[in-house]
Amino acid sequence: MSDESRSTPTGGAGLGRRAVVLGGAGALGSVLLASRATFGQQAKRPTVVRAAGAGPVKSVHLAGTDGWVSMPAGSPPDLPFYPDSLAPPGFDTYVFGFRDVTSMTTAQEVAAVRGKAQISAPMLAFDEGDEVTITLSNLGLLMRPDLFDGHTLHWHGFVNAIPLFDGVPELSLAVPIGRDLSYYYRPHDAGTYMYHCHFEDVEHVQMGMTGMVFVRPAQNGTRVGSVPTGARLTYAYNDGDGSTRYDREFAFMLTELWSAAHYRDAHIQVSDWTDYAPSFWLLNGRGYPDTVAPNGDPRSTAGGRLQYQPISSLITCNVGETVLLRLSNLGYQNHALTLDNVDMQVVAKDASLLRGRDGSNNYLSTNTVDVGPGESRDVLVTPRVEGEFLLYDRSYAYLGNGGGPGWGGMMTVLRVGPAGTYGPQTEPNT
Repeated sequence: MSDESRSTPTGGAGLGRRAVVLGGAGALGSVLLASRATFGQQAKRPTVVRAAGAGPVKSVHLAGTDGWVSMPAGSPPDLPFYPDSLAPPGFDTYVFGFRDVTSMTTAQEVAAVRGKAQISAPMLAFDEGDEVTITLSNLGLLMRPDLFDGHTLHWHGFVNAIPLFDGVPELSLAVPIGRDLSYYYRPHDAGTYMYHCHFEDVEHVQMGMTGMVFVRPAQNGTRVGSVPTGARLTYAYNDGDGSTRYDREFAFMLTELWSAAHYRDAHIQVSDWTDYAPSFWLLNGRGYPDTVAPNGDPRSTAGGRLQYQPISSLITCNVGETVLLRLSNLGYQNHALTLDNVDMQVVAKDASLLRGRDGSNNYLSTNTVDVGPGESRDVLVTPRVEGEFLLYDRSYAYLGNGGGPGWGGMMTVLRVGPAGTYGPQTEPNT
């Protein structure tokens, strides 16, 4: 378990923005865009001036708030914790979370997201050398106006963040309710990372403030090694030999959900975290069979019970294609994922390519991948036959929904069709 996970739980006119240039050793200079305006003044994205030769500027706007989600239908009651008596129709579990509000241009649009949190948080993808600005707005908690919790963004395992933007509130900055902070990063190391709120992190991580970050290698778009003509030139890492090339990618945030803690947060009670006893085990904020339902849209008023759990975990590919599985664990338990009848090749752990000092590949071929709390794995699979194959946690205790009968929990499906069944993939998990 990471040090972070072991922590003790514990309108008007804006004043504008100011830019503070922070000098640093090497090529990385960081620009602080610390907002003194409320989130209502966030009509336009901040402008970052790039040095010649720098990568593209990419801006994202996230909002932190609370809301309600739904665990799989048919899960047995665990009163008074589940279903929560305060939940609106169609929902049953109280959460905290982040929402992507990048496309919103008015204060009213952003403010309307309050009380509509999403789990897991939006997936963020960047390229090596990008200048990344992520503005975080703290909208407050609709159900708990008595709480004055700040929020932060912590890129877990990311080595390029200066302390000011690392997201640990004791050492950097936290965003109070009604304010914005623009984080600045320039990623130099490809890999699979994750992000979470580090304010009261034991509580906020369990409540749902977790997401995934991908940094894609500079090698993308180039032909290296023995990559065949016509193959997609996308790689998990700068491998130099084409060994991490893939045709499709799917990402999974592994978490557990303790219904009692979520109930207590909604009902103004305190949890003893040493009693931690999860009720549900989730992939991208959903338990099976919801994991194989299509992607949803959190902006939709007709999105149904999964509208605030919009990320599907269904894996699809054509026979013979190579699929990259990005696995990240921000739960508090170890998880061992197995894929029936399809070999898995682990090529990286914790955003580090498995390569020896002599340059040899130390990739691991296996049928089970262990992912501990705070860890990530990059796994390649190449199905050779058509069919449906289960990806699931090997612990049967984690394959139920609230102790109910039948399969549930941390499970999804790999669907392999004949050549040409699925068109080119444009985004992860599509």
